[in-house]
Amino acid sequence: MTNPNANPAHTPHLDDNIDAELQKKLDELIEEEEGAQSKFKGWIGVLITLALVAMSLVHLYAAYGIVPAFTLRPLHVGIVLALVFLIFPIHTRFRDRIMWWDVLVAAFSLFAIYYLWSGGEDLLERNTAPTTIDLLVGVGVVLTILEGLRRTNGWILLSITVLFLCYALFGNYLPEPWTHRGYSLGRLVGHMYMTLEGIYGSAIDVSSSLIILFTIFGAFLQFTGAGKFFIDWSFSVLGGRPSNVGRTIVLSSFLLGGPSGSGVATTVTVGSVAGKMLQEMGYEKNAAGGLLAAGGLGAIISPPVLGAAAFLIADFLGRSYLDVLVMATIPTILFYLGLFVMVEIDSRKYGMASSARVQTEPALKLAMKYWFHFFSLISIVVFMLIGFSPIASVFWATVLSAVTSMLRPETAVIPWDLFKGKMPVIKGLYESKLVHSLAAGTREVLGIATVCAGAGLIVGVVTLTGLGLKFSSIVLELAGGSLFLTTLYTALIVWIVGLAVPVTASYIICAVIAAPALIKLGVPDFAAHMFIFYYAVLSEVSPPTALSPFAAAAICKGNPYKTTLQSWKYVAPAILVPFMFVLDPSGLGLLLMGSMKALEAANWMDIGVVSATAALGIVCLAGGLQGWFMRKTNLVERWLMILSGLALTYPGTESDLAGLAGFVLAMALQSMRRKQPPDATLSSAG
Repeated sequence: MTNPNANPAHTPHLDDNIDAELQKKLDELIEEEEGAQSKFKGWIGVLITLALVAMSLVHLYAAYGIVPAFTLRPLHVGIVLALVFLIFPIHTRFRDRIMWWDVLVAAFSLFAIYYLWSGGEDLLERNTAPTTIDLLVGVGVVLTILEGLRRTNGWILLSITVLFLCYALFGNYLPEPWTHRGYSLGRLVGHMYMTLEGIYGSAIDVSSSLIILFTIFGAFLQFTGAGKFFIDWSFSVLGGRPSNVGRTIVLSSFLLGGPSGSGVATTVTVGSVAGKMLQEMGYEKNAAGGLLAAGGLGAIISPPVLGAAAFLIADFLGRSYLDVLVMATIPTILFYLGLFVMVEIDSRKYGMASSARVQTEPALKLAMKYWFHFFSLISIVVFMLIGFSPIASVFWATVLSAVTSMLRPETAVIPWDLFKGKMPVIKGLYESKLVHSLAAGTREVLGIATVCAGAGLIVGVVTLTGLGLKFSSIVLELAGGSLFLTTLYTALIVWIVGLAVPVTASYIICAVIAAPALIKLGVPDFAAHMFIFYYAVLSEVSPPTALSPFAAAAICKGNPYKTTLQSWKYVAPAILVPFMFVLDPSGLGLLLMGSMKALEAANWMDIGVVSATAALGIVCLAGGLQGWFMRKTNLVERWLMILSGLALTYPGTESDLAGLAGFVLAMALQSMRRKQPPDATLSSAG
């Protein structure tokens, strides 16, 4: 049985495909990004596992029942911090040990919950003038969160959070336009700890009510074998064709990524099966890793789960999560279209043979045996369409996953032998996939929830000091009121922030400081936030936090930075899509007008046209970037396709017509030339 204290949701241990040395390297990459985790044995391991399970059960109950925000949010933060200090050591040399200081801080985190609850309405009302004890407890909680950030996410996000706090305290010493009147420590702590505007604000609201439920849902899918099924089924459906492995990566990444919402988990899971085969088919090792990482990246923007930041979009906009899923639909299709076209061009360009094979059962037989796994792709959306809230939808989707898993012994969350009396009840339950899933679901959320608590400090500073309005005014002034330049600057800001922090933190920071600039220029709020979310996702393939490419490089034994550049090549055709729904109102069709309600009154012809031109633009860019379409392109054809792709992805009738004319001309030029022999290797692809 798998140890419940493992971290399967991040680094799937597929023993048949990943050797111990490679698994160790992947674990090290995860630790570099998300902190080292202890794995306890004996009675300590049992207690930690039970604590993880208990937290999952508490949040599942909160999804089914009604728990007030002032009860649930502090409880969520307190338990998360307590578990972080018990599971994440202060330094790697203290790994797999619980030190006295860890116990002390964990106990304080739980005490802070009691202190807030016992203070009641009186504590909330004195947030502008906290007592000495209020101040001491509040400062303690802030320091605990900062240390939790360091343990789970490293020094960079900690440093950024500290800078924001210093800005609140000492901003009065800064020059215009950054200056503000300055806030005392008591005022800052009261705002952060004693209201629902700082630590316990929107980010923790989403973490405690949605994100943890989705991590539990994802853990159930993993332990019941949904991930393996999607990969096997994809190979079975697409097997036997020249580009079967490349196509399978695209399909399996989408099927696996949609329910998981984790880029690195998708990359590792698919790569453990297909990494070697890509190289056997002719892919250079860095190109193979780049394709795997690009496929994993799509998981963060793919319905029905997306990444953790997507839940925050719904909260920031005051919209339902179903609306966010609607907005993500066409961008996801365009992303995977670009990836699919790049793979198809690879196959034609390098004359790949189908020498690599995976022995799987026939697709129909697999589907009939494990048909219930397909529910994971649609169950959440179906529940929301029939009127359930997002919280209730993921709750019942998890229940459905657990119940349907019992249809087969190898997927059952509770062993069949337990019902047959062939194993002790307590031992059988503890070692069951049910306990593993509940424990992994909470363990998976610890780092994300700590980021959300830290983000609460950042958002609290922004709302307290008005930094968001100041920053947007500066951006608008630099851009001279130009929407294009403002959009370009915003993309650069999001990208730069994403170089240093995870997707969730990158989105939150930029949503509060950069989105107002776009909105001031008339961009709908939902388009501005989707634009920022889309570019925040680039942090997954942007060093130094390029975890997916680094993991793919480890699997394919390539160079991490060359693999990162290759991943950029594969995602490049879809990178310009967000500009379409920001620069022109017609581009909103790519977001399906932003909601189910708006979609009902939308002009489907307009949506079809903008989607078609975007798709054609992506195809043009893919051919231009690859230097190959029907056959190898010459310099004129290559630049003609690139410029046509840019024109087609810029909304507007004139640009669309120009792009279409350029594409037709490029095709005509290719048709008039004799076919050139393909290059046999990918090593020269660059």
